Amino acid sequence: MPYTLDEFATDCRTALQNNAGEAAYDAVCVHVSRALKDEAFVAEYVPEDADEQRKIIYEDPDLGFCICAHVYNEPKQGNPHDHGPTWAIYGQAAGETDMTDWEIITPAEGDEPAKVVQTRKYRMTPGDAHVYPVGAIHAPYRDGPTRLIRIEGQNTDNLERTPIEEA
Repeated sequence: MPYTLDEFATDCRTALQNNAGEAAYDAVCVHVSRALKDEAFVAEYVPEDADEQRKIIYEDPDLGFCICAHVYNEPKQGNPHDHGPTWAIYGQAAGETDMTDWEIITPAEGDEPAKVVQTRKYRMTPGDAHVYPVGAIHAPYRDGPTRLIRIEGQNTDNLERTPIEEA
């Protein structure tokens, strides 16, 4: 029986309510992996022919976390960024994403962005899920069509993020 969005959202909510910090994120990752392995779930909620690159498919009314579907039909380079005061989990549904992790060497001050240096590079392939805790700086690079599920601790559309640039 296919995994439904309601089941996925309930599983994520339960994981966040029953755990704290990294344990909560790791528990949510288990459910993200389950969703990524379910071809019917991916086809329905992260379709190849999506009209939007980013679509919130669920926002929890109590905890505030969001489940987002991301569909990129063309190559796309992301700049180093954080998720402001919240965390995120990226789950690769289709295609591949080359991710880089970054470390701040000079904090943001006034109008000056934080300066960062690359610390790690890795490839996310279908089925992979990765946690980005609060403050984690990363940048995705997609050289072809990709689809992913991203869980945000809060809707990042409404959050202020640290201005960041490569040193």
